[in-house]
Amino acid sequence: MKTLTPVADELALFGGAPAVPREPEDLFHWPIVTREDEEAVLKVLRRGGMSGTDVTEEFERQFAAWQGQKFALGFNNGTSALHAAMYGCGVGAGDEIIAPSVTYWASCLQAHALGAKVVFADIDAQTLCIDPQDIAHRITARTKAIVVVHYIGHPADMDAILPVARRHKLKVIEDVSHAQGGLYKGRKLGTMGDVAGISLMSGKSFAIGEGGMLTTNDREIYERALAFGHYERFDDRVQSPALRPYAGLPIGGYKYRMHQLSSAVGLVQLKYYDQRCVEIRKAMNYFWDLLDGVPGVKAHRVDESTGSTMAGWYAPHGLYRGEELGGLSASRFTEAVRAEGVSACAAGCNKPLHQHPLFRAEGLKLLVSDGIGKRTYSIPWFKHYQPAIIAQYAVAFRKAALNAVRLRQDDPGDPANLGGWHFFAHKTQG
Repeated sequence: MKTLTPVADELALFGGAPAVPREPEDLFHWPIVTREDEEAVLKVLRRGGMSGTDVTEEFERQFAAWQGQKFALGFNNGTSALHAAMYGCGVGAGDEIIAPSVTYWASCLQAHALGAKVVFADIDAQTLCIDPQDIAHRITARTKAIVVVHYIGHPADMDAILPVARRHKLKVIEDVSHAQGGLYKGRKLGTMGDVAGISLMSGKSFAIGEGGMLTTNDREIYERALAFGHYERFDDRVQSPALRPYAGLPIGGYKYRMHQLSSAVGLVQLKYYDQRCVEIRKAMNYFWDLLDGVPGVKAHRVDESTGSTMAGWYAPHGLYRGEELGGLSASRFTEAVRAEGVSACAAGCNKPLHQHPLFRAEGLKLLVSDGIGKRTYSIPWFKHYQPAIIAQYAVAFRKAALNAVRLRQDDPGDPANLGGWHFFAHKTQG
């Protein structure tokens, strides 16, 4: 077990010295933009190629090869990619899709635009991904697809989910927006379902500015997605007989192509993404190794010896176990951590979508999802392996946990609502 540098035990909240005296910007700055990225963008800009498709199509070819899929289709954002993935799977009026309640709204809300309904399932308390045991009983004659979100980098339990989908002849849409390049037992996320939708916006670990990608091995799904929002490419190249009569206009009425400045950045970022993620994972795993055995805080991560990874570890969180700290609230615990100099620490994650009136799911009870705000907290997203500084952050969490008795004395408890509908701050740090 790794050891932490000794520090004074007095919490900064009560006048002690903070564990992190200064937050270093370079440890969190993302994405990494070099002269190569800049020159790629300027090349497109100077020739006025921003609204073309040639750079995007090259990005698609390289992305598909990297993903290990036959087809990749670029979109203006991940929301559009997932919208097209649903249409590609035939989701339409009167249909239902099953999705986890704890996720960003763009994993499922587009179903409404297709005339379909979202049916929410609970999440697993350890992975925070859709609970495979809570899917089958929600399937009806109207169910068309299951949306699987690899939430905040953790792979969902695909070995348990896929047999349910096959048994009921349902499509599986993987939302890989939090886990680009991640693995599940050696298999790349986004390659096990029928189609994947992937956000590539500037807040993600694979960041190209603003953009999204759809990947699949199914030509029909690919061509339906292309016909849905890529009018300029909906032409004689499309092979599906049912689509060819409609060529020339986007069937969905959407203009969803990727901006080529983003495509240009994507081509450069793709070259370095995997190696940069290796360093991110080294840093994040080091942080959690330092906290191994500390009461109240549990790592939300995979066992990499199984061949699974946390990809670029987007929006990392921890699992809070307040009962190990005498019932200390997550809000009070994170307040103490922030006072130690850790700005990126707050209770909660995405609020359960079934609680929002837009989804009209009154009365639905999802045991884990309903209480998830009190059981999670955000942690720093380290982009570089700087062990001495990372250790300071680990000390901050340890100090808060080991001073639980003092913190409980004036603990107001958790508020009714923790987290948010847009919970993650999509901005460049540094």
